[in-house]
Amino acid sequence: MSIGPQDILQFWFESIDSKKWFIKDSTFDSLIQKKFGHLLLSASQGELWGWRKNIQGRLAEIIVLDQFSRNIHRDQPESFAQDAMALTLAQEAVASGKDVELPSVQKAFLYMPFMHSESLLIHQEAVRLFSQAGLKNNLDFELKHKKIIEE
Repeated sequence: MSIGPQDILQFWFESIDSKKWFIKDSTFDSLIQKKFGHLLLSASQGELWGWRKNIQGRLAEIIVLDQFSRNIHRDQPESFAQDAMALTLAQEAVASGKDVELPSVQKAFLYMPFMHSESLLIHQEAVRLFSQAGLKNNLDFELKHKKIIEE
């Protein structure tokens, strides 16, 4: 059985408790490794390009590259190895205007690669993106990330 974009979105936004998104939990990290570790390798090699036909597929690929990499490679430099690719995919989504099709909770994860950037210029755009209605909590975290980069 192959895993598709809808499987990623269903898992991330429906199957798991959203509290797991931002906490350190080795059991959850192991679950993601077991279920989706092979997809991270495929995504890192650009093999999920077919998912980019619509905004949901692009979001699913970004989640694999940006979020699953952090779970699978927790506390290792490899956690951040796919950040540039995830950011490029997110930038293309924003440039196309397709990001507006997503509900706020999904937009937050589409924009997350901007927050994870180490570029002040990218953080200026992140502040604009996270300033949209429904993303206030994410904006607070973005401002904290931006301050770190500024320092």
